[in-house]
Amino acid sequence: MPRLERQLGQLWAHEKASYGLRVFIALSTVLAYGWYDDQIAAIPGLFLGIIASAIAETDDNGWGRTKSVLLSLLCFGAAAASVVYLFPHPLPFIGALALAAFGLTLLGALGERYASIGQATVTLAIYTMLAMDQLKAPDMAWREVAHLLIGAAWYGALSILWTAMFANRPVRERLARLFFELGRFLQLKADLFEPVRHSNLEARRLALAEQNVRVVEALNTAKSAILSRFGRSGRPGVQSGLYFRLYYMAQDFHERASSSHYPYEALAETFFHSDVLYRCRRLLSLQGKACQALGQAIRLRQPFDYGEQARQAGQDLHESLRYLREQQRPHWARLLGSLQLLAHNLASIERQLSEASLADTPLEGVDTRLRDSSPHTLREMATRLRQALTPGSLLFRHGLRIALALIAGYAVLKLVHPENGYWILLTIVFVCRPHFGATRRRLFERIGGTLAGLGVTWAVLQLFPGTELQLLLALAAALLFFFTRTDRYLVATAAITVMALVCFNLLGNGFVLIWPRLFDTLIGCAIAALASLLILPDWQGRRLHRVMAQVLATSNAYLEQVLGQYRSGMRDDLPYRIARRDMHNADVALSVALSNMLREPGYARGNLDGGFRFLALSNTLLSYLSALGAHRAQSASVDADPIIDAGHRQLQQSLAQLADALGRREAASPQEEEIALADALEQVPDDIDDKARLVRTQLALMLRLLPRLRGTAAEAIQPRQR
Repeated sequence: MPRLERQLGQLWAHEKASYGLRVFIALSTVLAYGWYDDQIAAIPGLFLGIIASAIAETDDNGWGRTKSVLLSLLCFGAAAASVVYLFPHPLPFIGALALAAFGLTLLGALGERYASIGQATVTLAIYTMLAMDQLKAPDMAWREVAHLLIGAAWYGALSILWTAMFANRPVRERLARLFFELGRFLQLKADLFEPVRHSNLEARRLALAEQNVRVVEALNTAKSAILSRFGRSGRPGVQSGLYFRLYYMAQDFHERASSSHYPYEALAETFFHSDVLYRCRRLLSLQGKACQALGQAIRLRQPFDYGEQARQAGQDLHESLRYLREQQRPHWARLLGSLQLLAHNLASIERQLSEASLADTPLEGVDTRLRDSSPHTLREMATRLRQALTPGSLLFRHGLRIALALIAGYAVLKLVHPENGYWILLTIVFVCRPHFGATRRRLFERIGGTLAGLGVTWAVLQLFPGTELQLLLALAAALLFFFTRTDRYLVATAAITVMALVCFNLLGNGFVLIWPRLFDTLIGCAIAALASLLILPDWQGRRLHRVMAQVLATSNAYLEQVLGQYRSGMRDDLPYRIARRDMHNADVALSVALSNMLREPGYARGNLDGGFRFLALSNTLLSYLSALGAHRAQSASVDADPIIDAGHRQLQQSLAQLADALGRREAASPQEEEIALADALEQVPDDIDDKARLVRTQLALMLRLLPRLRGTAAEAIQPRQR
């Protein structure tokens, strides 16, 4: 029994368990009602209403969720009524649908909540078309609309109740995911310390950059969850203090783990015959596992123990460093200083992990404000919408693309087969993504999932003709769709295909819909692909220079914040955290842009190799800056050192010049002063303090990196040679 309870506890703690159980309750109660009251015909509409409402659901507090549900129902009702009234009139109908799709897409400028409501509203409108197309009886249209809205309202009410009962669970789930991703980042970082000559460091750095994307996304998701639960005032109490403390601890871990104090090749070459790098690697790896264990403890609400093995690994590293220092070799001095700073970072992570308690404690004397970029007034919303109403806006281009694709889909529907053809429109809405690369991936997943779903549906209808079994299979397929729709779209498509056809089989003959569904999917995918290719395509290669420029601009802003704290004292305040997060977000945007470029046509791809080389170097720059941030503290020597001041000004000037040149898609001119200043910074006086020594070293490393960064930037903006 204890083992069963433990397994059930772990199942309940899974990040999708709450969502899945909520959907299961909503669907199963509707299923029970339809079966018990002999209202089988009402089940498809109720199911589709629940699905639309669940698609519109976003993370929020009780009041925010209530407002979202009410707004969703208002949009759903208006969309369904418009479809019923305009359905018999083709030209007004498709005109209104295209205009609504464009406008609802632009709602994404107001934030995730409105983007989800917009997508769900378009989806429910097409569900209404599917229902009316199946009914062939206009007098029954309002009954089907009522079923859709009742299903949506039922799930919305359940969602509000769930939010009230388990208010803080989403925060725990997102913090647990954050520490899991952070643990993986530490383990990949540990691989860089393997002292193997001629190892493929570039591949390891790219793997680390890809994982950094996941960490930054997890940080942003955790921040959004905290904001939605506790507001933007940043005044946590006993109840919420734990979550703020864990979030800030994860931020500190990320900054320390991102740090680089010296090129890894030089460390591996110098200490090849020592065990010190193996000690670093082992400790980092164990701390990565400890972060993942902490994430599991947060999810299960259990005590966390850092572990004696990791503590011993920390002591072993310090012993190894002490032995190397006792050798008193002058040419090791700078590298040993870098390793000592690394050990300091690891000791800080160890201390915080050792003190990580899951008891709720308030935060005192800490700036806990978080930046909330969502609009909160009508004026702010209007400004966001005006900014989106321009061809340069990604949302504008995507909205126009979807609107025109729907018009084309409706025309094809009327020409090819006006009956059972509305799957074309649904396919267009789900396949057409803002970027061509994402559309291409979604297209293949949609086709593969539809083929699999149709095959399973054919077998199910053959093997299980009984109504009760088909109802249970529809329920299982709907649950599988919700479990997989965000990360396994092929499986989700197969599941929703099974659910839809089994449900429509309850109203008639599901076999006749198998071939139309396949043809409609192929037609819809073809239209979505053509729309992405021909209608204001957002080729990443044509805007890559601006993304690269943003990386350098945010790095420059972060540099200013960091060095300011060496002069005035360490403050983990909101401006510093905003600068740090902007830098990491820009780095993630570059990584995502390059990933999307991989799936674009060759003629639009640009110089992908140069872009990836720039990404590797920009990550090196970020790691040097993070090292400055991890060790920041007030130092009179830093403030009074003219060489540091000159190096700082030169680095800022060079980064700004390179960012400006990239913004204009031009090559930046070389700066002769950079190497001379790097040489001067490396001439460290013996009586200088540790903080000034660190700043000099990191500034010199960044100045020496600039010529390579400038060269790869020039290479990346050149057209690709064919």
